[in-house]
Amino acid sequence: MNKFSEADLILNKDGSVYHLNLKPENVSENIIAVGDPGRVYRISQHFDDIEFEMNKREFITHTGTYKGKRITVLSTGMGVDNIEIAMIELDALFNIDLKNRIPKEEKKSFKIIRIGTSGAIQEDLQIGSEVVSEYAIGMDNLMQYYNLAQSDFETEVSQQLQDALGLPIVPYTIKGSEMLAAKVGEGMVKGNSVTTPGFYAPQGRQLRIATRNPKFLDQITCFNHNGFWLTNFEMETSMYYAFARLLGHHALSISAILANRATGEFAKNELKAVDSIIMKVLDRI
Repeated sequence: MNKFSEADLILNKDGSVYHLNLKPENVSENIIAVGDPGRVYRISQHFDDIEFEMNKREFITHTGTYKGKRITVLSTGMGVDNIEIAMIELDALFNIDLKNRIPKEEKKSFKIIRIGTSGAIQEDLQIGSEVVSEYAIGMDNLMQYYNLAQSDFETEVSQQLQDALGLPIVPYTIKGSEMLAAKVGEGMVKGNSVTTPGFYAPQGRQLRIATRNPKFLDQITCFNHNGFWLTNFEMETSMYYAFARLLGHHALSISAILANRATGEFAKNELKAVDSIIMKVLDRI
């Protein structure tokens, strides 16, 4: 069996994976992911105890127990490129013999639930709503470097959306974990999230720079493929779902709706919906 080279599988001097600075024993198979590093403590403050903490760049990790269940909380910062790093290095902790630099014969899967914030695309999706992303549509080009298998339905949605928006690349459409959605998402709104590579023009915002397609927001709001509507914008979900499929893990994304792009509203208390989701995920993960 070929070993991974030191340049491909980069480890720190203590044997931890390069960016996350974690060792296998530091991480639970139950993972909650957040973009904002400050949100890690907002979750871990509910733990019965915290056994491990690590701060490395935007990647902050707390592992502890909540009602007897071992849970890891990890921040990634914003954007799909960070999710690629996080998911591949987390997988390495579970499925690569780091000492010998070879894949383990027995593969393990972990559960990862993203708790994030989002902007509604549809007018009837109210501020404060809790949205479970049934599907995610990736508008980035990062997945062009991987061979991601998609169902016929996912491929149809991707191609129709490219045509509708006149995009230079074909987006990818990918479904989240049905198991986690059933377990954690009870009582929440089911949605189809658009994962964008930026916050302003890629989500139809224009301040002092003109966007290339001024009709983008209207076009994406009206997009409908056989009853498949797009519900909200965010910046990470599709990459979680893609790498969960590629690597054999379970991923789910839940977003608190803080803005409604159709009405121009923004939440008066942006933490209320986030805190509600945090407690539901902790109790159900």
